[in-house]
Amino acid sequence: MFFRISAAAIVVFVMLGSSAQAQVRSPLKLPDPRAEFVRQCAPHMMGRWANPEAVCGCLHDYAAAAVEDTDLRAALLRGISETGVPTIETKWVPASKQSEIGATFTKIAKPTLQCMFEAAKLGSLLKTPRSPISS
Repeated sequence: MFFRISAAAIVVFVMLGSSAQAQVRSPLKLPDPRAEFVRQCAPHMMGRWANPEAVCGCLHDYAAAAVEDTDLRAALLRGISETGVPTIETKWVPASKQSEIGATFTKIAKPTLQCMFEAAKLGSLLKTPRSPISS
């Protein structure tokens, strides 16, 4: 009886140990935030732009990069990915930062226009993204 219990305990230890090692060896693969943003944004750009992925990638890499505040940047990226245009809902940012929404749009105006109307020219830059954003 003691032998059976000991053998069962050893088998359980070996099984648990090997599954724990397998989890350590194969790290959890996290989704790429930029790719996920482009995947959500591009359908909203279809029909508006010849290359919606390039426009969305450019907005992620350049327009949103102009916004230093993480809450405002996250709200901007959410607005673009949900609507296809730069949008920030006041409920997406803390009340203390809602007064900065107008200045944020002023700050992203030029890079947004460049992305929307010059994305083809920026295409070579977009092939190797240098995103300063880690949203």
